[in-house]
Amino acid sequence: MSYEQKLCLYDASYDSYPDSLFDLCMDYIVVNLNTITNFDPETRWRRFKDDVILPSEICEKFIRSYQKKYRINDNIANMFRDKFRTRLSTVKLRNSRITDEGLRCLMEHKPYEVELNQCEYLSQSSLEIISNNSQNLLSLKFGPLTYVFPQDEGIYRQRGYIIYAPNLKRLTIQRRGLAIFPLLLLKPLQHLTHLDLSECTSAGSIWALTDMNNLRYLVLHAVPWTKDLIDWISGMRHLRHLDISQSNERHGKYFTPNEVLTQLVESLQLLESLDISGTNLAGTGAAAVSTVNQGTSDSMECEVRCDIPGLVSRVNHPLEFLGLYGTHHGACKRHDIPAKVITGDANEEQILTAARAYMERPAMLTRVLNDLYYLFRYENNAYVGRALNVVLDAMDQHVMEKHIQISGSATLFYIVKGKEKDRIGIKLKKRIITALLDGMEAHLGDDTMMRNGCLTLCQFKIPTDVLFEYERVVQILLNGVADVNQEGFVQRIAIYLLNSLACQVDGKQKTFLGNQGAIGKMLNLISDRLERRICDDVLEVAWSTMWNVTDETPQNCQRFLENRGMEYFLACLKIFPDKEELLRNMMGLLGNVAEVALLRPQLMNKLFLSVFYELLDSCSDGIEVSYNAAGVLAHMASDGPRAWTVAEPAREMVLQRVAAAVERWDLRAERNINYRSFEPILSLLHAHHTPQCQHWAVWALANLTTVYPDKYCTLVETEGGLRLLNELLHHPRPYEPIKKLAYIVINNCARYAARDTNSPMYSASPDN
Repeated sequence: MSYEQKLCLYDASYDSYPDSLFDLCMDYIVVNLNTITNFDPETRWRRFKDDVILPSEICEKFIRSYQKKYRINDNIANMFRDKFRTRLSTVKLRNSRITDEGLRCLMEHKPYEVELNQCEYLSQSSLEIISNNSQNLLSLKFGPLTYVFPQDEGIYRQRGYIIYAPNLKRLTIQRRGLAIFPLLLLKPLQHLTHLDLSECTSAGSIWALTDMNNLRYLVLHAVPWTKDLIDWISGMRHLRHLDISQSNERHGKYFTPNEVLTQLVESLQLLESLDISGTNLAGTGAAAVSTVNQGTSDSMECEVRCDIPGLVSRVNHPLEFLGLYGTHHGACKRHDIPAKVITGDANEEQILTAARAYMERPAMLTRVLNDLYYLFRYENNAYVGRALNVVLDAMDQHVMEKHIQISGSATLFYIVKGKEKDRIGIKLKKRIITALLDGMEAHLGDDTMMRNGCLTLCQFKIPTDVLFEYERVVQILLNGVADVNQEGFVQRIAIYLLNSLACQVDGKQKTFLGNQGAIGKMLNLISDRLERRICDDVLEVAWSTMWNVTDETPQNCQRFLENRGMEYFLACLKIFPDKEELLRNMMGLLGNVAEVALLRPQLMNKLFLSVFYELLDSCSDGIEVSYNAAGVLAHMASDGPRAWTVAEPAREMVLQRVAAAVERWDLRAERNINYRSFEPILSLLHAHHTPQCQHWAVWALANLTTVYPDKYCTLVETEGGLRLLNELLHHPRPYEPIKKLAYIVINNCARYAARDTNSPMYSASPDN
């Protein structure tokens, strides 16, 4: 990234605008490669279809989009082997699995710009591939974890170079501890204007740089300093940007800091940008009045104030940029600093500038993000949009840097719960959630990262806001509850989120939860609490989660039974008989199981039925426990007398008690329940052989359409409930209380429909 790009101080838009059609199409193609490619089963390679010819703009966009979801490998690179039907002017790879052969496919396009970051499968041979295809190459970058440079320069000494790229103007090599001498041998790179050798070592090898007279931009971040190095830099008269910052302050101590900085600044008259972060080059901060020469004679001298002694000569010609982050003696907090833009930790502006400038330096960026976190935690912030954009960029570029992910996610928490949260649009919201999930997935074993991620996810609307990443969220959270011994905050918040994710979603998502082992993991948590005889929120929410996961999902109901769920139900009932919330959740779950006809025989057990029978008279949690117990028994009785295979409790006795319980309930009682469909209830209206089943079902419809007409009247009608109720009214078997309730449902729906018809249409026009 160029100096100008690094210092782009824009405020991130709260992008409420939709993705472009181009972006949407590319995202679709990335996950559906068969739309434009064919897979050869013999060679195992993918190739673009014969009628696909793509310009460089689309090829490069495809690579960028693909890398957002997956890691580029040789199979993807091979798609660009045909140089006549594909074009690449730029090759930018990050965290890829590409090997030398894959790189060859891309480099044969003779690109103008190449960036290789975290490409750990490349070898020294890639240098030859780059050199052989360097005719157009203007910019070349080797980022961290790209091990292509030899430690033994002997094999390259005879020919006098390692990289042959005669037109190269920009070279970046970020490899900690790599010696400058063996990696340069710069005779064929005489046109370089930009050179970045961050974290390389300079000892005894400065002479390898002496012929570089065209340099305008020099970055020697975290390069150990020597007198020879300073003298060489001072001779670079055309230099406009110089970075000699240190990430470790111990390495930034100069013996005569004021003199060194003065020498550099007075020698480099064209300098516009200077970074001395992490060093003592700014001096001790003692206020001083100095004289500068304003002209050619002594009489033109005047006094000036400058709090950085080495920059006195720039008072009347301030630097465009000055890096002072982490300088000794708090230089960024001084008053008289001859620079227009400053990085530091004195205020929000300096911190945000530092984050943007040091985006590719994990050690410094971690410290900057910590400063930003404390700003959001304890102070009001003027540049929320900029901060959000910086944090997301940092988390995206440094997924494997745990401390960056922790600081970033903590800052996101305060941003998304702050006063600006309503301005965050759908597109930006998705980017925040994706960044959190990337960080959590990369650091599943770190409690702090998981805690931050879960807390921040809680600030969104669950499940609505995360449906686009539903499967990944579920897998990450299930990992958070997997270890029953990890009884802490992460387990608690993860299970709460899982419960929310299981609620108000369709059967596909509930089935996915079951396939990922949600039922088994919940029962493991329940087993642990039973062994320790602890009834806490985790126990209650575990049952609630299973209640939601089994809703109209027979496969998950079967998993509950197969995993000894009924044993755990009876044990909880025995050990915690007075826990109303627990009892309600358990009976809600068993209501779901009883709705599955194929599973009902497994509930036809004297012990189970006796428990349900006794719970008919329960007043726990209002009517909910009694209601669910009656529902379970009604579904079991709906299979007919022959299916009732136990002598006790007797079927007729149970049915009488079900009817008595229904008559006792308040029709206007508010409910703690949510139905997505009435299909299981409506199916009981066909049970003319057992009117008590109909009684429970019609009471449920009457109660819900009376108390919540907006939610349930339309559902009754759309699922054919009115037709079934009218048929019930004309059937001789249902007794009178059932028909009275049926009339109530029909009238509720009629009133609701009439209200909708008579209501004026909503007008979107503004008031005058």
